[in-house]
Amino acid sequence: MSRAILCVDDEAIIVMSLKQELRSHYRDRFIYETALNAKEAMEIIDELASAGISVITIISDWLMPGLKGDEFIAKVQERYPAINAIIVTGHADEASLDRMRHDGRLSHVLRKPWISRDLIEAVDRCIS
Repeated sequence: MSRAILCVDDEAIIVMSLKQELRSHYRDRFIYETALNAKEAMEIIDELASAGISVITIISDWLMPGLKGDEFIAKVQERYPAINAIIVTGHADEASLDRMRHDGRLSHVLRKPWISRDLIEAVDRCIS
């Protein structure tokens, strides 16, 4: 079965940067998808699932228009509980992140600007 990593951020430069870093490290091991908001991301997850492709990790910003990252991850994991979540953020409500960690919905939090090594280590822990 093909596996995918989905990057979600309202800034296109961020999702493209994440995708580029992931692809340069993991090469063709995964399919890499990007979305600029939670609604678009849910559509991509559903489309991939319909095509038999498993999203294994979502890397999402916390502060986005519409649904914030924690709300988005909660919705995703209601429908797809096996998907791991990494939040990459410059602005986050620590109480929300703590709740997500406590509920087991959040694998890692990385601060913007992230360090490439930390990103890869977080993804490695999610995919192992």
